[in-house]
Amino acid sequence: MAEIDWLTIGLYFLLLFFGWINIYAAVYNFDNNNIFDFSQRYGKQLIWIALSLIVIIVIFLIDAKFYSTFAYIIYGITIILLLAVLVFGRKVNGAVSWFEIAGFRIQPAEFAKFATTLAIAKYLSSFNFKIHRLKSILTIAPILLLPSGLILLQNDTGSAMVYVVFLLVLYREGLSGGVLFIGLLTVVLFILALVFDLSTISIVLVVTSLIVYFFGRRDWKESIYGGIIYSVLASVLFAINYFFKFNFPLYLVLLFTIVISGLFFLYYAYRYRIRLAYFVTLFLIGSIAYVSSVDYVFNNILEPHQQNRIKVVLGLLSDPHGVGYNVTQSKIAIGSGGLLGKGFLQGTQTKFDFVPEQTTDFIFCTVGEEWGFLGASIVVLLFLTLLLRLIYLAERQRSNFNRIFGWGLMSIIFFHFAVNIAMTIGLAPVIGIPLPFFSYGGSSLWGFTMLLFVFLKLDSTRKAYLQ
Repeated sequence: MAEIDWLTIGLYFLLLFFGWINIYAAVYNFDNNNIFDFSQRYGKQLIWIALSLIVIIVIFLIDAKFYSTFAYIIYGITIILLLAVLVFGRKVNGAVSWFEIAGFRIQPAEFAKFATTLAIAKYLSSFNFKIHRLKSILTIAPILLLPSGLILLQNDTGSAMVYVVFLLVLYREGLSGGVLFIGLLTVVLFILALVFDLSTISIVLVVTSLIVYFFGRRDWKESIYGGIIYSVLASVLFAINYFFKFNFPLYLVLLFTIVISGLFFLYYAYRYRIRLAYFVTLFLIGSIAYVSSVDYVFNNILEPHQQNRIKVVLGLLSDPHGVGYNVTQSKIAIGSGGLLGKGFLQGTQTKFDFVPEQTTDFIFCTVGEEWGFLGASIVVLLFLTLLLRLIYLAERQRSNFNRIFGWGLMSIIFFHFAVNIAMTIGLAPVIGIPLPFFSYGGSSLWGFTMLLFVFLKLDSTRKAYLQ
């Protein structure tokens, strides 16, 4: 018991208590204010909290080696559940993600995060593992893509996106920072492709590539020659298109220019053995190919409501009474709280149900309205304290499995925390993921509780097991 990290447990119960009283505030009405009314969401959440205490006790009673020994088996069982819910699950809000048992709903996707973290920790801590081997990447990818793909088939895009955050874990274990850069770049290019036309993006990418090449080689002549070659080639192709009346759109002329000039630069790189020229040319061609595919992906793969949510965030669509209604009302609720808030149970936006899903996805707006900027800041600080504490605990582990599991836990909580709050204040599209330990829902609470307390169990035995 002396090795248990009571500070983290204290943070857990603080967040749990503050979350529950905000669920109570969001549902509260004058005619029915009994906190033990189990027909109301705050009453049901009390049941889930009580059952979570049982889960915690069971976790601490189980030997710590159990989690690494049976990691793959737990992962396999979870995959079976994700498959089963596609066949036997109940459809809620457009997503087939739930089993309904005796009036309670269970969402396997919430437990899949725990199982996947176990499997990733097990594989990355295996004997003689090297992250830069092709075999390693080809093994890690299916471990992450299988649950996220099955969750995507359930039409639960938000939960599927969580698995991207495992890149942080891989980076901690030695994956090149270039991979994170590429991940960030894909997001930036996706946004730019929606906001600007392809011709503008093509020109910006060409200029960016020449600048990168200049700073990498410190040779202004080569960069200028590259710019001249591209400009002359573009002018020639534009003239041919104009005088021969091919009527190709401008972006296609620029794409032809990039491809042809790219082939020339690849030959130049091969002849003079310039690795940077390879990198810059492949970066340019790959970026253009990716940007060209964004329009198809956006219009043919994303659902209409997902497209509209992204457009609202980017300012491409103004629909305060339609797809933007939730976020608009959430921002009104948070803004109306001011510095100190309207007071507990005094939130008018909350009381009159102006904010949909106010006990789940938008629970933070209840905090902002009733507790104000001060209360919202305390919640944010509590989460940041928990995240920093988890990093500290993960780094003090003597076992690779324990450390990797701790980083997985921290990354998942960070993603949920950052994206959920960003959603409520209009900085991110609404993708429907809960705020850990705050949002109503037994599956979410159990999933995060299992992640946290399995790690605390592993941490409590860190001195006993050496890898």
